[in-house]
Amino acid sequence: MPADRPPVPRGMFRIGRIAGSDVLVSSTWFLIAGLIAVVMAPRVDQVQPNLGGWKYVVGIAFAIALYLAVLLHEASHALMARRFGFTVQSITLHFLGGATAIEGESRRPRQEFWIAVVGPVTSILVGAAALALWFVTPDGLLLLVIEGLAGANLMIGVLNLVPGLPLDGGRVLKAAVWAATGRVHTGTAVAAWSGRGVAVLVALWALWASRDGSFLNPLVLLVVALFLWTGASQALAVAGISRQFDRVVARDLARRALTVPDDLPLAEAMRQAREAGAGSIVTTTAAGAPVGVVDETAARAVPGDRAPWVAVSTVARTLEPGLTLPVSIAGSELLETVRSTPASEYVLLDDAGRVYGVLAAADLIRAVRR
Repeated sequence: MPADRPPVPRGMFRIGRIAGSDVLVSSTWFLIAGLIAVVMAPRVDQVQPNLGGWKYVVGIAFAIALYLAVLLHEASHALMARRFGFTVQSITLHFLGGATAIEGESRRPRQEFWIAVVGPVTSILVGAAALALWFVTPDGLLLLVIEGLAGANLMIGVLNLVPGLPLDGGRVLKAAVWAATGRVHTGTAVAAWSGRGVAVLVALWALWASRDGSFLNPLVLLVVALFLWTGASQALAVAGISRQFDRVVARDLARRALTVPDDLPLAEAMRQAREAGAGSIVTTTAAGAPVGVVDETAARAVPGDRAPWVAVSTVARTLEPGLTLPVSIAGSELLETVRSTPASEYVLLDDAGRVYGVLAAADLIRAVRR
């Protein structure tokens, strides 16, 4: 396995790659495939009697064809996101359909719109193509599969355009409100509350469907309602955090930092930091380039009699990409950086590349909560 490829999450299977992104299948897919096979069995018997156990194989084949269509839907999201310069971590097929993990948030309403709408459009086009084939396909099992693909893809495409997060239509609504108001948080909030409304309607539909004593359809509808409500609620929470970040500027939260050579004894570095009133210590090369930030807990754990003989670099965290930030970084850009590279501390650099200070994650959390 390549070193840069992330491990497969538990309960998932990697089946390939599309446009450089892993395609994962959840173990729950096998449950859904079996359910589809059982539900389709009576219809297969009508079309092709006396198949015996093979009728379930036809159902499995249809489930595979259906999820390949879902994969096309998700792949279109991934390809459009890549076109706008985003990194796509993975495409996952699960029991409710699929999901595309895209790093970062859209920077403009136009990006949000196109990344969202291309999925439903793809499903509708696949459904339309299957519908066209239905008119020229002779009666039999193949016609049954094409009929199912046409109906399922058209339904997936249309339902995904329902204007409520976490559906694609919710992202389209978010883009529209964002473009109209100039505020991404307003767009997210409107689309999320709309998604909650859709979830309530689906739950009411489930209750109505249970009037005749049926169990399966109401249960599926309730699962969908819970999925929609949870996704919309998460979007609202993220929007709230993003709104709080809008007023945060890294410069305002910078802790005073002392820069010392990375081979300086730890005891001397700690003494100089106390005298300077510095809250953090940044280690540098002989040329003055920052290379690490001292872990305060690790520094205090070093016995006093050893501190004069231990280099300060031994208790410093190496400054990997993403751990040095411009001191002017703020708002959504700061939030995105923290999301992509979680850490307890970040070194802030001024326009000349000199160390300005250190941004502690704890200070950032307190500022957001205020």
